[in-house]
Amino acid sequence: MEKTTKEYTNVMNLCREIFEKKSIDYGTSWRILRSSSLTDQIFIKAQRIRTIQETGENKVGESFEDAFMAIVNYCIMSIIQLRNAPTIEEEISSQEAIQLYSLIEKEAFELMCKKNHDYGEAWRDMRVSSLTDLILTKVLRIKQIEDNKGMTLVSEGIEGNYFDMLNYSVFALIHLDHKC
Repeated sequence: MEKTTKEYTNVMNLCREIFEKKSIDYGTSWRILRSSSLTDQIFIKAQRIRTIQETGENKVGESFEDAFMAIVNYCIMSIIQLRNAPTIEEEISSQEAIQLYSLIEKEAFELMCKKNHDYGEAWRDMRVSSLTDLILTKVLRIKQIEDNKGMTLVSEGIEGNYFDMLNYSVFALIHLDHKC
């Protein structure tokens, strides 16, 4: 688990750095986005990864690493939006966004530790393509829950799915780092 902690922390540091830089460039303009719009952004990134995995052809040039880091950041933005209703009139400061990011990052790490314990780090034996498929499955689940106006009978709900996609993306990034 010590190895996983180090790798996970390194990946999240890169993702947070990108989030911080984009917060400087764009502010928190993403606060206008509804949860469903962020879900669609995650879908676009994951679908693009899957298409390139299947065709072997990347015409845009964005790397898998960039796309998975974007998914991590979109998941965190989505959780922030779920917990703090999106608004047109009021942006939060970049500093506040980074604080919220750090809080969610900590929660995601704690969840990963618990699940890693119970699943015995099974993700290490998974393929990046399987992690991509799991992300797409979670996106489709979220879209269904959104279409049902948040109502579920037995599922964990939207936020739990965002946390899972975030962690699957981190696992994919760890795998990709070892292939370089």
